[in-house]
Amino acid sequence: MKLVVAIVKPFKLDEVREALTSLGIEGLTISEVKGYGRQKGQTEIYRGAEYAVNFLPKIKIEVVVPSELVAKTVSAISGAAKTGQIGDGKIFVVPVESALRIRTGETDADAI
Repeated sequence: MKLVVAIVKPFKLDEVREALTSLGIEGLTISEVKGYGRQKGQTEIYRGAEYAVNFLPKIKIEVVVPSELVAKTVSAISGAAKTGQIGDGKIFVVPVESALRIRTGETDADAI
């Protein structure tokens, strides 16, 4: 099992969720996060004055998938989240040692 963590632009959330649903992925976790990458934030103009926005709003999507679905999951997320602009986001894949569904006691692949 692998944990796929994707940091994407907020307006791409629905497209990413639909792409994951089409793969048969049933559950995911969403968090609102802020951060910056190589662009180091951005400068915006509001009522004629410039303001530096150091941390840009992003969405963090976490999903645990079987190892054989990792490539399809990463491909689906990257395809749905891509705009071609700076700040499209990143995807990380992390190994998961075990999982437990608290309600039923199911473990590992049965728990996801």
